[in-house]
Amino acid sequence: MTTTFELIRNPFGRLVLTTTEGVVHEGVSPVRAFPVQAPEDGISLLNTDGKEVAWIDVISDLPPAIGALVSEELSGREFMPEIARINSVTSYATPCTWNVATDRGDTEFVLRGEEDIRRLTIDTLLISDIHGIHYLIRDLRELDKHSKKIIDRFL
Repeated sequence: MTTTFELIRNPFGRLVLTTTEGVVHEGVSPVRAFPVQAPEDGISLLNTDGKEVAWIDVISDLPPAIGALVSEELSGREFMPEIARINSVTSYATPCTWNVATDRGDTEFVLRGEEDIRRLTIDTLLISDIHGIHYLIRDLRELDKHSKKIIDRFL
């Protein structure tokens, strides 16, 4: 069940949460419990020590102003481009450089090893590059034939 609380952004740009008991937590951060499978469900608000001070079942259940603050903070913290097409790879042996089209534009990244491609579900993959940036393939079935052929060589 969603915890009842008030949330504002202070003049320094930090989120400030006030509980119904009047306890104030400055600098809270929203963290998704299931960022890929259910990005709008299960949001924990953590204090600066990493302890949960509030829970949100579903963002849409929040008052609009608070929901907007949480969504804005999440989008500023998270960076997970979604791969739409694999244009090319330099080699089928790792490490190799991938040239991909994502929802944020074309980019290149270095895949260190096959172990950096993780299957989240039967059709969803999470790929980590050499710098720790995560790329998502939400649905393998939606990739074009060329991209599927490349990804199959690594799975």
